[in-house]
Amino acid sequence: MSFQSLPKGNGAIGPWQAALDAVNVRYSHEFRREPFNVPDEVAAMPIYQDFVAGKLSGRIATPFWQLLLPKKNWRCLDLGCGLSFLIYPWLDWQALFQGRDICPVACEFLNSRAPQLNSKLFKGTLCGAAHQLEDYAPKSFDLVVATGVSCYYPLDYWEVVLAQVKRLLVPGGTFLFDAIAPEAPLAENWAILETYLGAEVLLEGGDRWSALVKSAGGQITKTLDGEVFRGYRVKFP
Repeated sequence: MSFQSLPKGNGAIGPWQAALDAVNVRYSHEFRREPFNVPDEVAAMPIYQDFVAGKLSGRIATPFWQLLLPKKNWRCLDLGCGLSFLIYPWLDWQALFQGRDICPVACEFLNSRAPQLNSKLFKGTLCGAAHQLEDYAPKSFDLVVATGVSCYYPLDYWEVVLAQVKRLLVPGGTFLFDAIAPEAPLAENWAILETYLGAEVLLEGGDRWSALVKSAGGQITKTLDGEVFRGYRVKFP
């Protein structure tokens, strides 16, 4: 299974499960390098052409380390990690990396390749959803990262994720995440593209994310704007 089932009796199981399934399928397709079947008008969009050419991810990915640079020997968890350890400069940071992703294709690839890159820093990737973090002990991470994934799920889902992240962080630990900024230059076109790639994007405003973080007991201490996403640095007391 790519992720565990939600608890019985949770009214949100239907919409959450549908979104999790869609994201799993969409990224499995991409990581297998299988072609996407999109309408001609979407294929003609410059953003789709950049996607096919492999030029898009570098433009829209949030450089979360500009919000907070991971330090040597920090214990870090990357939610929705994809191939993060192979792409971002984890080796330069000398931070201990653990990953979690609902896409088994990404998990299998990362678990097979990352130890060859650095088996001391790479501590493995588990296949599972961001709201189900019972595999990890309380106060076991200095840093939790979740970039490029919040836009696929409703705010009530992220309310659960924030509670889990808060449980995992050591006192003084940090959560770095990003959320789509509807007013950003590429946000609307990227949302259209993702819908045709198979995963619907939710265009929630920054004020709602700020309110959600505050209600979870967190404090936003820094933000970072990009072409699609706004990155957030969050501290919990």
